[in-house]
Amino acid sequence: MSRLNRPVVWLWLAALLGFFAMPWNAWPDLGWLEVGFALATQTQAINGWQYMQLLWQGSQTLPAWGAGTWVCMTALLMLLATAWSRAGAFKGDAWTAGAVVLIGVLLLVFVAYPVGNALSAAWRDEHNAYAWQAGWARLTDSRIWSLSCVHANLNCGVAWNTLWLSTWVALGTTVLGTLLALLAERTGLKPKGLAQQLLKLLALAPIITPPFVVGLGLILLFGRAGIVNQLLEWAWAIEPTRWFYGALGIGLAQMFAFTPIAYLMMRGVLQGISPSLEEASQTLGASRAQVFWSVTLPLLKPGLVNAFLIGFIESMADFGNPIVVGGSYSVLSTEIFFAIVGAQFDPGRAASLAWLLTLFAFAVFALQHLVMGRQSFTTVSGKGDAGLSAVLPNGLTRITQAIAIPWLALTFVIYVFAFSGGFVKTWGRDYTLTLQHFEMAFGIAKGDFGWVWVGTAWNSLWTTLELSAVSAPLTAVLGLLIAWVLARQSFRGKRFFEFSTLLAFAIPGTVLGVSYVVAFNVPPIELTGTGTLIVLCFMFRNLPVGVRSGVASFEQLDKSLEEASSMLRATTWQTLRHVVLPLLRPALLTALLYSFIRSMTTVSAVIFLVTAENDLATTYIIGRVGNGDYGIALAYCTVLMVLMSLAVWGIQKMVGDRELGRRVV
Repeated sequence: MSRLNRPVVWLWLAALLGFFAMPWNAWPDLGWLEVGFALATQTQAINGWQYMQLLWQGSQTLPAWGAGTWVCMTALLMLLATAWSRAGAFKGDAWTAGAVVLIGVLLLVFVAYPVGNALSAAWRDEHNAYAWQAGWARLTDSRIWSLSCVHANLNCGVAWNTLWLSTWVALGTTVLGTLLALLAERTGLKPKGLAQQLLKLLALAPIITPPFVVGLGLILLFGRAGIVNQLLEWAWAIEPTRWFYGALGIGLAQMFAFTPIAYLMMRGVLQGISPSLEEASQTLGASRAQVFWSVTLPLLKPGLVNAFLIGFIESMADFGNPIVVGGSYSVLSTEIFFAIVGAQFDPGRAASLAWLLTLFAFAVFALQHLVMGRQSFTTVSGKGDAGLSAVLPNGLTRITQAIAIPWLALTFVIYVFAFSGGFVKTWGRDYTLTLQHFEMAFGIAKGDFGWVWVGTAWNSLWTTLELSAVSAPLTAVLGLLIAWVLARQSFRGKRFFEFSTLLAFAIPGTVLGVSYVVAFNVPPIELTGTGTLIVLCFMFRNLPVGVRSGVASFEQLDKSLEEASSMLRATTWQTLRHVVLPLLRPALLTALLYSFIRSMTTVSAVIFLVTAENDLATTYIIGRVGNGDYGIALAYCTVLMVLMSLAVWGIQKMVGDRELGRRVV
């Protein structure tokens, strides 16, 4: 590799020369001792100029960075941020400057660099040389943009398939998530009642299981040999067909999978609406219907827009559901997968399709900002507010119940079918009840030195729990920190900063996994094959949900709360810790639940990152399915669901509810 083509050369030079790029009036405040210490420890940590010479000479035997190097690099960046703040940047707030600099570097190293490296293959020819004509030819391929389905009985291009599917899935998940949130918060259900607890359990069930479990349950219901087709054949002699496979099956499976995300977002936003605004409208003579349509619904706009954005991007990047129930209906994520691992092996085509996903995500992101504009949605201020939230009008209550309750019932039925296979000997042939699948996967025996975990699934389960438990709080904290920066700070490049958080979310997990393997397989950042790389993949893959949920919650918080804290001489950290964070509990809960659960159940993003030492639950299950051991696979899914239900309960108890001093019925 040419010395000029090593990204780390420029990263290293930028770090060393960062101080000399600072405003000169910041140097006296920073102190030469701090500068000398930072540079000296940094140079010592990587063997100084000898390392630099190896980089410049293009040596292929570079040592990987260790923990000491990362600590010193972080210290150097924080000193740089401190100097900038003392020179007047970020209104002189060193904490804010440090947060922006640290987040920017993390997004650059672990999102922009690997994703950009993967996407660059779209502009390379078969000899790995840059060729813009080759990239343009791939992006304009008729297989991508064909409209044959409009004027002929043929399939449309994969881009139109993806756009149409993602749009109606995003709309469906947003509507269903909103109705479920309204059912929980505005129909008079008791906060601690049995109905409320059942609603929480069923509404969150699809995100606490691997994605292919929902697909399997739907196949058992609506597939060619499913219960519905068998009933139609028995009752009306209708011959079973594959009507479910395709756009309908993908859309239904994705709506089950992604509605819980919209539900969590919308419930947090609903809880943040000030009852005094609704009570004022009622005092002026407005009916309950007028209150909802003129006051409540407009204040839900931040949540609705963010829920639509997340649903659209999730649908575009989803791989598990299209591969299970897609049939011949092609979408961008499956086309990218087959371009990478299929017989054709065309990384250029895969990269060009990933470019389209990224551009579509950018377009929806821009549309979101156009819709939101400069409107204010502040509803939580420093004033007392002990009012009662308005109850839904009777007609809307009936509509909400008529849609949300059957949806929850169907969710229950799907999971009953999906998990019953773990308790029978052989699904479809021998329905004798048995626990042998659980014993094989999670057996425990007493040996000479005590109890031994003899089940074949224990290793993958412990590894998954460990890595997920590490990544979830890191993802939640980083996501809310980014949301605070985006909602409360102004600086150049803010929009690009915001969009970069969506990059790892917009492309399929398979592309992200491959890009991580390629980017971090060689020194100085050599992480391939380690649990650290899996944790990083979890973090930046799941980060956008915490960011969008946090931004929606920040839209409701009056800035005067933070200003009052600052006037009382509280530091930025103290304001965040004691004022802002308690009011962000719904967003924190969403970020923690989503990041932990998705880390436990993700498939595509880590399929290329696992090793024998770091095997994960989902890859173990896929391996069993590939071998035809459906009983063990479904038994494992049952155990995962029980564990994650306990985790959801524990996280909810740990985070608690946001206290706004309001009365309850």
